[in-house]
Amino acid sequence: MIATALFAPSLLTSRVPRRTQIVASASEQRVAIVTGASRGIGRGIAIELGRAGFVVHCVGRSSRSGGQTTERAVAADYTDLTVEATAEAVSAAGGRGVAVQADLSAPPADAVEAALVERVASAEGRLDVVVCSAYTTPPDLNDAKFRDDFWKQGATMWDAVHGVGLRSVFMTCCAAAPPMIETAAATGTTPLVVLVSSFAGKAYTFNVPYGVGKAAVDRLGSDMALQLKSKGVATTVLYPGVVRTEGNLEMDARGDWAAASGGLDLGPPFGETPAFTGRALTALLELGGEALLERSGDVQVVAELARDLDFADVDGNRPPSIRSLAFLFPQFIFPQIEAESGSKVPNWIKEAVPDVLLPWSIFTSGPPPTANQD
Repeated sequence: MIATALFAPSLLTSRVPRRTQIVASASEQRVAIVTGASRGIGRGIAIELGRAGFVVHCVGRSSRSGGQTTERAVAADYTDLTVEATAEAVSAAGGRGVAVQADLSAPPADAVEAALVERVASAEGRLDVVVCSAYTTPPDLNDAKFRDDFWKQGATMWDAVHGVGLRSVFMTCCAAAPPMIETAAATGTTPLVVLVSSFAGKAYTFNVPYGVGKAAVDRLGSDMALQLKSKGVATTVLYPGVVRTEGNLEMDARGDWAAASGGLDLGPPFGETPAFTGRALTALLELGGEALLERSGDVQVVAELARDLDFADVDGNRPPSIRSLAFLFPQFIFPQIEAESGSKVPNWIKEAVPDVLLPWSIFTSGPPPTANQD
């Protein structure tokens, strides 16, 4: 059976039950909260955690009772991108899914995150993993204005990408830290805070507010690690690559993806499924507490973890990291050469590009040329 918790504003303004002290007799089944779980990367992570045997509280705005959110279009065949559907998929994968309908952008300020964590910790008696993957669809995402000058985008873009994508992430972590610290002390395990970010935290991507928000999430992960490590709690920041989410696939089908992304290729071998990020997380968790604490606060690139920890995407593909020559040359360098020369780069050259990573010092030195630049 899939349980659904509804976090309506009236419920959140009511008195939140006092959380039961986490004790060593709590269930041995690990417990996770995943925000943004009704679709995209959050959904992929939630299902893979279920495959690893977790109880997963799947948090999102879209529910069967309230309907799917509509600000970002998806293909017509995606008729059930809801927290209930994700929870069912978690249970089918081997875990226990709990659907939680909640709007992390809704007033009163900060009440949603606090109530969410409080109720999960009270119900389950422990909290092992918190994944912050919720994100507000930015304005003008479907066209080239998403990549416009910052002075033309103004507060509208800034507020859109820093609300749920940054402020709510921080408040979720504030609420989750105490029960995770208690879980570490009571069970001898190492709980993990997971922040989903992107390469925009390291190098210019899309627009100024977007990159500033991602860089702030990265810094949040590293600075929290300094204070949480002595408490036995680890943090990690995950960098997915170009992900074949439901919304991105619909943009590609409409012909809007190239303008919004700068010409990035969503198809194989470059595009990642949402499950790929989930597999990166479960592979990290399998390393154990000592390794998690050693890596705590670090950025972990999903594609690079796949190579290091030996896992693949659902189709068996292992996409290259965005900072790999095997990604940068086909996506940026070869298209620029072909546009300027009017000739195709020979296949034997394309196939000979090695999967070698650029050092972060070089990758962050400036934006690469866009595949469709003049």
